[in-house]
Amino acid sequence: MLTNNDNTQSMQSSNNKQRFTGSCHCGSVQFQIDSDLSEVTTCNCSMCRRRNAVMLKVHENDFVLLDGAEVLSKYQFHTHTAQHFFCSQCGIYPFHRKRMAPDSYGINTQCLEGFDAEGIPVRETNGIELP
Repeated sequence: MLTNNDNTQSMQSSNNKQRFTGSCHCGSVQFQIDSDLSEVTTCNCSMCRRRNAVMLKVHENDFVLLDGAEVLSKYQFHTHTAQHFFCSQCGIYPFHRKRMAPDSYGINTQCLEGFDAEGIPVRETNGIELP
């Protein structure tokens, strides 16, 4: 398991983006993202409604899985486009590949170290209406 590197946590990266590290509850899955923090999203689809996550969209180029690929479980439903990932050890949902933007990840903001959503606009996605 990787140790948390405080030098990468919540520091500026290129293009006015902030860098955050994140993990599942047990720490088996660890990742790093860069984001401009333009908005966070909620969704009312059957999956998101049940997990009640506030998500941050990041392009795949701004996401790095640092550790835990071997313990990630994937769940897909409906169109099987989105890929929802969970830690097989602790059950936490840290991120998913998005259905409407498959080149991006939806990051569970509660899994990010030092993240504060205060002041960031919240966009409500009407996922239940997607075909």
